[in-house]
Amino acid sequence: MNENEIREIINKVTQELSEKSEKAKHGLQTTASFARHKIPESKSELAGMIDHTLLKPEATEEQIVQLCAEAREHQFASVCVNPVWAALCSQELHGTNVMVCSVTGFPLGANTTHMKSRETAGAVADGADEIDMVIHVGKLKAGDLHSVHTDIHEVVRAADGRHVKVIIETCLLTDEEKVIACAVAKLAGAHFVKTSTGFNKAGATIKDVDLMRKVVGNEMGVKAAGGIRDYEKAMEMIRAGANRIGASASVSIVGS
Repeated sequence: MNENEIREIINKVTQELSEKSEKAKHGLQTTASFARHKIPESKSELAGMIDHTLLKPEATEEQIVQLCAEAREHQFASVCVNPVWAALCSQELHGTNVMVCSVTGFPLGANTTHMKSRETAGAVADGADEIDMVIHVGKLKAGDLHSVHTDIHEVVRAADGRHVKVIIETCLLTDEEKVIACAVAKLAGAHFVKTSTGFNKAGATIKDVDLMRKVVGNEMGVKAAGGIRDYEKAMEMIRAGANRIGASASVSIVGS
């Protein structure tokens, strides 16, 4: 997809939302500002771009404590966990630079907006510094962009200034839908777009990361997640445009 095609889709999305939402009409933008991201020159620099992730339903308290210990040791950007573990991670990481990232509407995104908003507020109250939310994929594919925009905006509002990453689940979308999802996330005030939950049929690809970066420019972050298990793959994603990596194999990535 070339830049003219991308621009045309973005303009259509903006026009459609502007007819229904004053926030979109006035171009509600993220408060974050991302300069052209720097390519890490060492594994320690790369570690600072990784969300060390454990989202398996069978994760135990002992494993979460170990996740936090690894994050402290390697100075990962954050630990990414289910909301039930946000308070524990906040305690374990108190006094460090490692953030707590909690997920919302995970992994399907098929919760109501009210539920996502409440889940986000609860995670923030428990100490979450960032929120990774899943969009309502079905509504996006049906063309109900107003609902998708509202869903994201309400999570951004509930996050109360914390960064919100919007998981668009690229493996379920056409290229046009990926562009639309990124454009809506940007208009709704999110701070990152993210490729995948890691719980569906495929994860991040270089092609998708490159496309997402072209849509959001340098005004948002791009997080690549799903299937990133080694240093080379992580670096490929960063060169394609990602400035955050989500991985459960983080220790192997920076230690290999």
